[in-house]
Amino acid sequence: MKWWRTLKDRLAQQRLTDQQFAFLFEPQRHNDEIICFDTETTSLDIHRAEILTIGAVPVLGNRILMSRRLKLLVRPSGTLDPDNIRIHGLRPCDVADGLPVEEAMRQFLHYIGNRPLLGYYLEFDVAMINKYVTPWLGVELPNERIEVSALYHNRAIGLIPSRPVDLSFNAILQTLNVTASNQHDALSDAIATALIYIKLQQPVP
Repeated sequence: MKWWRTLKDRLAQQRLTDQQFAFLFEPQRHNDEIICFDTETTSLDIHRAEILTIGAVPVLGNRILMSRRLKLLVRPSGTLDPDNIRIHGLRPCDVADGLPVEEAMRQFLHYIGNRPLLGYYLEFDVAMINKYVTPWLGVELPNERIEVSALYHNRAIGLIPSRPVDLSFNAILQTLNVTASNQHDALSDAIATALIYIKLQQPVP
């Protein structure tokens, strides 16, 4: 309910400890632009994980605005697990010159503004951002969220209700004929997710 979201945002804004970020709570402009983003982390355990990279692109209608893409490299405070290095390909030397996480969060917040956030299993990525933002600003990200796996599930169930739906990233890419250039790269995954979203906005043939 819109009134409940407005009340929730107002209460959250009162807890905001730095008013220079009040723009996060501004009413959305009616240009339908959303931000698709992804993170690569040191693990999938939110309590232990640190962010290594953030990739994001704006989506407007059926266009991905690549000229305004964002890729942030973040310097972790701990060591990298060799098992995770094999997944994301980031070595200690690759992230040694990354941004301090506070600066990365500052740049990310100014980039997303008050626009809706789009992603694949977005709950994890938002939780990773909130892990740093909430202690700093006293609030979680207030942005509206759009989950592509839920959109895909709803379409698949509508087409063939009795068939189990494979919600793995690779299965969705293959079914929708979307090419991902380099999986487990935050920016590449964000672009692929944006392409999935655009495909899902098209009428079913």
